[in-house]
Amino acid sequence: MASRKGRQEGDQFRVRPGAPKAVSGPGSQRFVAQVLKAVSKSGAKASGAIGGRTASTFGRGRVAAGMAGRKLAANARRVVIKSRIVVLKKVGAQSGVTHLRYIEREGTTRDGQRGQAYGADTDTADLRDFAERGRSDRHQFRFIVSVEDAVELEELRDYTRELMVRMEVDLETHLDWVAVDHWDTDNPHTHVVVRGRDKTGNDLIIARDYIAHGMRLRAGELATEWLGPRTEREIRESMLREVDQERWTSLDRRLQQVQKLHDGVVVLAAEGSTRRLRAVLIGRLQRLTAMGLAEPDGINRWRLRSDVEPMLRAMGERGDIVRTMQRALGAQQREMAVFSSREPLRPVIGRVVGKGLADELLERSYLVIDGIDGRAHYIVLPAGAALENFPTGAVVEARGEVDGRAVDKTIAGLAEGDLYRTDLHLTLLRAQRGRGDPQEIVAAHVRRLEALRRAGLVEHVAKGVWRVPADLPKRARKHDEKRTLDGSVRIHSHLPINQQIRAIGETWLDRQLIGGAVGTASSGFGSEVREALLHRTEFLVEQGLAHRRETSVVLTGNLLGTLRERELHAAARGIAGDTGLQYRAAVEGERVSGVYRRSVLLTSGRFAMLSDGLGFTLVPWKQVIEQRLGQHLTVTIVGRSVTWAFSRQRGLAS
Repeated sequence: MASRKGRQEGDQFRVRPGAPKAVSGPGSQRFVAQVLKAVSKSGAKASGAIGGRTASTFGRGRVAAGMAGRKLAANARRVVIKSRIVVLKKVGAQSGVTHLRYIEREGTTRDGQRGQAYGADTDTADLRDFAERGRSDRHQFRFIVSVEDAVELEELRDYTRELMVRMEVDLETHLDWVAVDHWDTDNPHTHVVVRGRDKTGNDLIIARDYIAHGMRLRAGELATEWLGPRTEREIRESMLREVDQERWTSLDRRLQQVQKLHDGVVVLAAEGSTRRLRAVLIGRLQRLTAMGLAEPDGINRWRLRSDVEPMLRAMGERGDIVRTMQRALGAQQREMAVFSSREPLRPVIGRVVGKGLADELLERSYLVIDGIDGRAHYIVLPAGAALENFPTGAVVEARGEVDGRAVDKTIAGLAEGDLYRTDLHLTLLRAQRGRGDPQEIVAAHVRRLEALRRAGLVEHVAKGVWRVPADLPKRARKHDEKRTLDGSVRIHSHLPINQQIRAIGETWLDRQLIGGAVGTASSGFGSEVREALLHRTEFLVEQGLAHRRETSVVLTGNLLGTLRERELHAAARGIAGDTGLQYRAAVEGERVSGVYRRSVLLTSGRFAMLSDGLGFTLVPWKQVIEQRLGQHLTVTIVGRSVTWAFSRQRGLAS
């Protein structure tokens, strides 16, 4: 018996699975990366009972997600939470720093001052220290918490701290976080950034159910405890406000649920709901019918349009944009043109009168432009665009379509069969004298080909030989359009037009004078531009750069070049006095080399200062060289084209 018992005990074992291993191969993903990818989709729809599926079984907070909100009644306070999981290696090392700098931007406090980050134990959190602690993190959590009645809370900071304490209990780990309260919108809200590490230093994985609805329910519980349940009067007034709104509302969501229960028909029988709620829903249906989004289908029966939700959401977004434009324009009356991503954006030229975030979670920015056509325009900037580059009052141009590049057409035109050869291109350029340095021109084409190769549009066959498709210009244009997303915005002048009138330097007003001020309306900003052009003309006459001839004014030849050179020499005298270096003017077609010391913003534009230790030259600046501050660069200027090079092997496209 003893021997048999020993064998039984010896046969027992406990399975201890090892860590999941990634499948080898080029298309494989690490296990945690797969988990993060699944978790990042959590915001779309919660699982569990709400989604009709079983609850998620991976990640912290999965149990709490099922328990949260059980005590919440219909009169509970409502909280909206937007969430985003950012894989830091994918978005770049500077994404976390940029986001932290953004949430602490100017004008977000109650009194319009700069926001102040805080944490669990401090009112003055150091965002640089927080970013440094999370430098090696794989991912980062970003939340926007918006309590419906936030204005009634005595202090949003206290509420946020208590919410984070409850999250730590739910997730069973300490959280390293910072937050900033924003009061610059109609709905006060809090940005919370949480590091992607738990208390043991491992990757913090939060269950998708908790992100989707568990956190929101916890926030709702806390708001209800602090402010008390909504009264019957508050609920009734809230529903009545939604009856006439041109946006997607909770009433529409309720109607949609009723429609699903009755095979696509909204049935509001007298016994189906309370008298008061039924009256409100009927009022909403009448409003939707007037808007063409619903139609009667018998007694107490209606049918909603299949696209009622996207239509109402689009209406709500447009209404928000119109209100944003009205705030930016103030007392100025303008016809409003709201750019839709579904329509091509025509070129818009005007001054910046307002700017901000169109999507705070994704950090998509917008500009409100007072156009020379007499209308106001709302333009969404490409993702990652820095708002500080567009000062209020600056003259800008927004374009929706990216123009095809001449370099792409040249490459396709020189290709024999499907091969472009640098030696053939170089031979042709040497035969056509007076068009700049052939080596530099070919180098610029090669740099463009390298960029297209990385995009998968061309193939590098051998040294100096590239395989290109016949429709390369078309494909390259689509590639550029995809990169610029909603279009590109070009700054014509950082100066408002009133400061350009008597400025020594090449101004946007001068270019308008030369071009005839095409497209300038006689109303709105267009009328202000016309008046400024008259004053600018008088100034040019005073400076001897224009003269009157009977009823017209004649501008001198090379007006822009003369103005630009005057300003450059004036700026150079100041720099020479400060540094003791000798100024050397750039000569078109010649190479200029030196260490990039700093940039100088002038009326004629931004210029880079290149110094060789004995003298310096001011040359047109480009954004791509800013990361090369303190390095030795070479530049060649041919007309309005500027080509920067870092070394013989590596360069930048002009």
